[in-house]
Amino acid sequence: MSYIPRLKQEYRGKVVSALTEEFGYQNVMQVPKLQKIVVSKGVGAAVADKKLVDHAVEELTKITGQRAVATISKKDVASFKLRKGMPIGAKVTLRGERMYEFLDRLVTSALPRVRDFSGIKAGGFDGRGNYNLGITEQIIFPEIDIDKINKISGMDITFVTSAETDKEAKSLLTELGLPFQKN
Repeated sequence: MSYIPRLKQEYRGKVVSALTEEFGYQNVMQVPKLQKIVVSKGVGAAVADKKLVDHAVEELTKITGQRAVATISKKDVASFKLRKGMPIGAKVTLRGERMYEFLDRLVTSALPRVRDFSGIKAGGFDGRGNYNLGITEQIIFPEIDIDKINKISGMDITFVTSAETDKEAKSLLTELGLPFQKN
């Protein structure tokens, strides 16, 4: 038997039944699921120093366990001294087993390390069932060695779900363990 991540088993066992009960789905295929997690990091100072993008790619690769790619600018912006085709950030798209493993590590080990943590804000939904979460420091992840980083920077995490509404998506993410703030 092959390895199945803990959160994937929990989704199949508890989350599907809880969401079916809450929203009254007729079929198991109607239950929303997490499709992908995109972790991205913009490096504004990369205009002056190209090595910063390499550091960002390396950090995202350590954090997610999957090779990150550099993102490039799409157009010229003279006020930022930015040319089309210059590397300005890094991103990783996680699906399947790695997605559930990353979510598990985010919920159980990274988010509790945030200073004065009282839950994540529920205002990051986009109206189509996707959620965006901003993290201010990459050092909350245990994979990052604080002595080897050159600059503390943040990142954005996007949870793409198959949910039709924000309410369904919030219920799904809450069942998967994301600690939303109580109103």
